[in-house]
Amino acid sequence: MMLNNKLGNAGKAADDLRRRTLSHFARPLDRLIYLAATRDYNTGAYYHDGLASAFTEDIASQALADCHREVFKQVLDTSLEDLVGQIEGYIETGHLGLRSFIAAWQKIEPFRVIVPMETDPLAAEFLFSNLRTALAILEKGSTSRPPASGAGQDA
Repeated sequence: MMLNNKLGNAGKAADDLRRRTLSHFARPLDRLIYLAATRDYNTGAYYHDGLASAFTEDIASQALADCHREVFKQVLDTSLEDLVGQIEGYIETGHLGLRSFIAAWQKIEPFRVIVPMETDPLAAEFLFSNLRTALAILEKGSTSRPPASGAGQDA
């Protein structure tokens, strides 16, 4: 009985997270990056102050992990063309310079930390390969057109 209640509360917390927080992110990639950032990289535990206050830290952590796996699968199932668009949108939303963003993501691969801990290594490598390919497509496109003027653009 206690286990069913705990699972039910994690489901309620995950629904709350989807409705109140994740719905504000336009793209699955943005949600994936956000969810990964709620995880402590030293322990693997997730934390969200609002969810922990409304439920418990354990329930909040479980809900975040569940949503993280769910969103990871969405991004994994994304076409390469859509992934390129999601990266472009992420760059634009963050007012990041396209060329410096691409260079950093190609060199240090910060996207390696966005996968859930229990992810199958083959699935993770598939996503990493798609991200590298999408970055190469964006890089090729950025070298064939002059930089736009304005905030967030690299010269």
